Amino acid sequence: MNDSFTAIDFETAHGKRWSICQVGLVQVEDGRIKKELSMLIQPPENYYWSNFTDIHGISAKHTRTAATFDKVWHQLAPYVNNQNLVAHNGAFDFHCLKQTLEYYSIAVPSYTGHCTYKIFKDNLAALCRKHRIPLNHHDALSDALACARLYLLHLNQTKS
Repeated sequence: MNDSFTAIDFETAHGKRWSICQVGLVQVEDGRIKKELSMLIQPPENYYWSNFTDIHGISAKHTRTAATFDKVWHQLAPYVNNQNLVAHNGAFDFHCLKQTLEYYSIAVPSYTGHCTYKIFKDNLAALCRKHRIPLNHHDALSDALACARLYLLHLNQTKS
């Protein structure tokens, strides 16, 4: 198992997966957290569904001056391209990444996806309670940090 990876989490503005409004990235090298990145992103037309804002607290007023995804991708790409990419509920986050890149006509990079939901078979909040991992649920950086800690726990369990 490789102890170097990027944990990623997205929050979206509405039901379309290309409506990313926040990204959290945690870069782990040799089993240690090396870098954290949290970024608000303006979704297309800065359009939100109120029930999504109720979940994560982000609304159009928070992202009206934020850059759109295509303007920040160059900052995110090094953490994704040819990396081990880890998400909790990867089916959601990897799909958000793919659909958003396609929305902006950006090539989808190659990466190896890993999903802590599939590994642990429980939701993020319950796992964080069980393993005493701090969590401000639905903040993309907090979710990515929790995911990174869970994946490190998994890597350590597979070594012993």
